[in-house]
Amino acid sequence: MAATASIAELNDRARDVFRMVVDSYLGTGLPVGSRTISKMGLSLSAASIRNVMQDLEELGLLAAPHTSAGRMPTETGLRLFVDGMMQAAEPSVEEMRAIEAGLAEGGPIEEALSAATATLSGLSACAGIVMVPRREPVLRQFGFVPLNDRQALAVLVGQDGSIENRVLDLPRGVTPSMLNEAANFMSARFGGLTLRQAGDLLAREMEQERSTLEGAARELVTRGIAIWSHDADDRPVLIVRGQAHLIDDGTAADLDRVRQLLEQLEGKQEISRLLESALAGSATKIFIGSENKLFSLSGSSVIAAPYRGGDGRVVGVVGVIGPTRLNYARVIPMVDFTAQTLSRLMR
Repeated sequence: MAATASIAELNDRARDVFRMVVDSYLGTGLPVGSRTISKMGLSLSAASIRNVMQDLEELGLLAAPHTSAGRMPTETGLRLFVDGMMQAAEPSVEEMRAIEAGLAEGGPIEEALSAATATLSGLSACAGIVMVPRREPVLRQFGFVPLNDRQALAVLVGQDGSIENRVLDLPRGVTPSMLNEAANFMSARFGGLTLRQAGDLLAREMEQERSTLEGAARELVTRGIAIWSHDADDRPVLIVRGQAHLIDDGTAADLDRVRQLLEQLEGKQEISRLLESALAGSATKIFIGSENKLFSLSGSSVIAAPYRGGDGRVVGVVGVIGPTRLNYARVIPMVDFTAQTLSRLMR
């Protein structure tokens, strides 16, 4: 089994050749030959370059996909490059403005997070991902809008200005006046509480027979709280945007890998568990290929950065998923800037 090296173990010549191979591969996605390296201004003969590349292969940093092909970095080589050799570039002014503009639009926080994900996806040419913080809205007002004899639109207004609607099946015998009565009761009784707190309070009052509501109106309030509580429990915690970026001309010869990756993106629970490992840190994390079992088959990389809520605690993760040959030096700072911008928004 090939040994692996650290940056300190490579001499200057090996570092230069290795950096050139990685830079060329990340730009083209193709194996790099000694002739290509010799044209990059390195004062070494093609034969000397081949010898250095052979040494790097024996160290486990490069690999040759075919006998006659050039070399490409292994996942171990990419990790060495990202951790010890890469020179990250700050996002451009245009990129930072695009990220900030996507987050500047008002509305519920989920919409801002979705916009951030879509913008990050477009800028990085990867699939954008964001883990939505598990939160319960603080309630301000309830309303019921009748749709027909058996259904009404249940409207919830949060103290943050968010508005959500759900179709609710009505108990038998409910009249428009009962809808108003139930809405007024819920707004007065549960305003300032979370859904969980409202549900607990309603359960206690029903158990102690302290509720002033009776019959169908009482059933209506119970159903209203239940539909919102159930919805909060089932709320998606992961937003994925830009999967189409994963399919381009460069992936035509590797459709099995792309298909595997798209299937993995459908399994949001698995990806959520991966991203949860980034919640404990304070810095951007990079997962390269089989370093994580989830992407061992598709050979994909994940760059993820935590963002913070108003109290300074980490509440979610934003990032991208793409091929292992993505432009780490450009994308890592972009993800980090998006996380910082989200943190400012959440304050």
